[in-house]
Amino acid sequence: MDTKAFKRSLQQSENYHRRSFGHGEEVAGTMNSEYQSDLIQTIRDRNYSYVDGDVTIRLAESFGFCWGVERAVAMAYEARRHFPTEKIWITNEIIHNPSVNQRLREMNVGFIEVINDEKDFTVVDSGDVVILPAFGASVQEMQLLNDKGCKIVDTTCPWVSKVWTSVEKHKKRDYTSIIHGKYAHEETVATSSFADRYLVVLNLDQAKYVTDYILNGGDREEFLTKFERAYSEGFDPDTDLEKVGIANQTTMLKSETEHIGKLLEQTMLKKYGPAELNDHFMSFNTICDATQERQDAMFDLVKEDLSLMIVIGGFNSSNTTHLQEIAVEYNIPSYHIDSVERITSRDRLEHKPLGQDITVAENWLPKGKITVGITSGASTPDKVVADIIEKIFNLKAMATDGDSLITKY
Repeated sequence: MDTKAFKRSLQQSENYHRRSFGHGEEVAGTMNSEYQSDLIQTIRDRNYSYVDGDVTIRLAESFGFCWGVERAVAMAYEARRHFPTEKIWITNEIIHNPSVNQRLREMNVGFIEVINDEKDFTVVDSGDVVILPAFGASVQEMQLLNDKGCKIVDTTCPWVSKVWTSVEKHKKRDYTSIIHGKYAHEETVATSSFADRYLVVLNLDQAKYVTDYILNGGDREEFLTKFERAYSEGFDPDTDLEKVGIANQTTMLKSETEHIGKLLEQTMLKKYGPAELNDHFMSFNTICDATQERQDAMFDLVKEDLSLMIVIGGFNSSNTTHLQEIAVEYNIPSYHIDSVERITSRDRLEHKPLGQDITVAENWLPKGKITVGITSGASTPDKVVADIIEKIFNLKAMATDGDSLITKY
């Protein structure tokens, strides 16, 4: 399929919308009241530090809603106002944040169900409005919705679209796209749909396995088993790794993406020599600025003397998980939570350790004076962060005063 031609045709359709509907000012006011926080602004104004009793909060200097996420949510709010009577659907979560998605449900926006690993688009009728989320939708989904005669509101982040463009360039030159990401993640599923041949690698270890195969060959069936569900139909590692281009899920660790790209480049240089390198390797910078900024701020924060770290974001949020990885790497007691409701008391907290199911941490809040590092993923509103900080202040005040819970904000 000529995905570039399809996108061009879709974008020229009167049923396709990628810009504001003209309700920006009204929507901005609503979002400010629902998602912003005076406390968070105060902490920003105080050089990202705030002291309350025994608690010092150190806030990462880049955290929370990124431009692409804020844009996607605003477009969804605008769509509800612009199409007040139409049925509106979202092909997936608009972003990976439970409170934002719940708010859209309250606005009578439907979410396409997944049945047996397949999205059930039978509920969508001609004339319905369908929102494509911030991390995009596959070409096949867009084509299906277009064929149904739906009104499509495309909130795909421009950084994600940039990756799609790079993958299409790989395809044009008959290169296999090596995508650094999680093969089942919605963004990677969308990105791979723009490719002809692709292989998804999760991390540096998998990339090293691939480069060793490129240089030395290996067991073809073992390779295909190892990467099951992570490659294009008909993929053959013996022939499809001769020309490769690097791409990425925009929320992956910047340093790892760069390392994988350099590893592939050095592998092709070793195998084919400098004169033929450009005939076997392509690379474009598709690392999201927002993801990079939040990771850089996290690396600065973990160097401070912290008692514990709270990482806030959806449990299925890739960029939030990578922030948690940084805290774990620095051996800081760290808890990934998605809402203030996870903090049930000063002795019990529900959280999600890396690669594990949700569990309960007991005695998680140390006694005495503490310094708490706080960061949040790119899909987390300031108000969610503020609620958690206020809860910590209140719990520590209870421990000090022995009184009932107080609310100070």
